[in-house]
Amino acid sequence: MNEDIYNTLSRKIIGACIEVHRELGAGLLESVYEECLAFELTTLGLYVERQVELPVIYKGQMLNKTFVMDIVVEELIVLELKAVQTLIPLNHIQTMTYLRMAQMKLGLLINFNVELLRDGIHRKINGKLTE
Repeated sequence: MNEDIYNTLSRKIIGACIEVHRELGAGLLESVYEECLAFELTTLGLYVERQVELPVIYKGQMLNKTFVMDIVVEELIVLELKAVQTLIPLNHIQTMTYLRMAQMKLGLLINFNVELLRDGIHRKINGKLTE
């Protein structure tokens, strides 16, 4: 996968996030933003999976526990959505952990509870985007 594909896709995702934020503003539940963002992304013709379960594998063993990623777009980009007053370091770590465990390269941590959405978007890269 080359970097241009990731960049093009992430621009579309960010555009959809901006559209949702422009329409709804801040102050709603994360689940509302997830629903609206999935609608916008699907409208753009993107393949969207919601509430994607990620099995916990510990020392080579799959355990009876899963993590849940909010949205995965085109099987390439993990979206971790928040609607909080302030992101904490754990939110960033969580997104990176999802990327590592899913063996994916790019994630976006998006906090919709901000005045300007650009202040709520954080790009996370697991390794290099090119293989």
